[in-house]
Amino acid sequence: MLQSQTGWSLSISWPADTPRQAGVAESCFMSELIPQLLQQLFNGLSLGAIYALIAIGYTMVYGIIGMINFAHGEIYMIGAYVGLVTLSAIGVGSGLPVALIILLMLIVAVLVTAVYGYAVEKVAYAPLRGGPRLVPLISAIGMSIFLQNWVAIGQGARDQAVPALVTGAAQLDIGGYVITAPYSRIMIILVTVVLMIMLHLYIKHSRLGRASRACSQDLRMANLLGIDTNKIISFTFVIGAMLAAVGGVLIALAIGKLNPFIGFLAGIKAFTAAVLGGIGSIPGAMLGGVLLGLAETFAAAYISSQYKDIVAFSLLVLILLFRPTGLLGKPEVEKV
Repeated sequence: MLQSQTGWSLSISWPADTPRQAGVAESCFMSELIPQLLQQLFNGLSLGAIYALIAIGYTMVYGIIGMINFAHGEIYMIGAYVGLVTLSAIGVGSGLPVALIILLMLIVAVLVTAVYGYAVEKVAYAPLRGGPRLVPLISAIGMSIFLQNWVAIGQGARDQAVPALVTGAAQLDIGGYVITAPYSRIMIILVTVVLMIMLHLYIKHSRLGRASRACSQDLRMANLLGIDTNKIISFTFVIGAMLAAVGGVLIALAIGKLNPFIGFLAGIKAFTAAVLGGIGSIPGAMLGGVLLGLAETFAAAYISSQYKDIVAFSLLVLILLFRPTGLLGKPEVEKV
């Protein structure tokens, strides 16, 4: 402290607690950041689960016949609409348990979309299987447009509200920050995990599953060995359609609205997920769906929701530049 003869004084002191305050600020930042990351991680997993369910249909069809079913997104959309129609027929106030209503919605949607998947294969692919690859691709795009307009004429092109059957959320308080996990999104993750396990066991241990793996390795040789390859191809379309229908019903219950055009963007995203994980690889489709869902969610949360698609497709471009076969894909060995 300096003091003059006139009486004024100047006191200079250094704050002794500056490091402590910095430590407290850093601790507060971390205590807020970690719960936010956990919240976005949960949101990304639930979105990625839907992408994975749809992507499996793309990767199974490509793995067996080497073609892309661009009408697959519309099957997902039809599954959501069939679930809504089933719910309207049962009635929200029917008195039945919510779990039973959702189960009935899933069963009816799976059965109806299985027929659609079979019809798409027989109409858009089977007659063109021996022709140039571009022809079935154009046929699939035409089928996609047809199904969009088919549903738009029958159900209307406007958004339709889906009653909220699964309400409420689980909440976890971490340092004053509440992580919210809606039960509808928890249901999406749980159902997806169960279906993935069932699909893995079915393909690995069942007779049709082993035949599907044989066809994916060499379709012509499988045919020579007595496997009904036409039946296996139709079976693949049906399985993919059923999984997409489950995704459609679950996302409709979680979001609460749908329209005839939701299948296009969801199909493109799921195709991106399949390519990201390695087209033709079922584990790759699962991994690609989860990664794509996480990338979109974190981009929307920390950059802007307007840039989430840019981030997702930029991730795809990077993967294709440095690993063209995808994360879990294997390079094709040309047989001579």
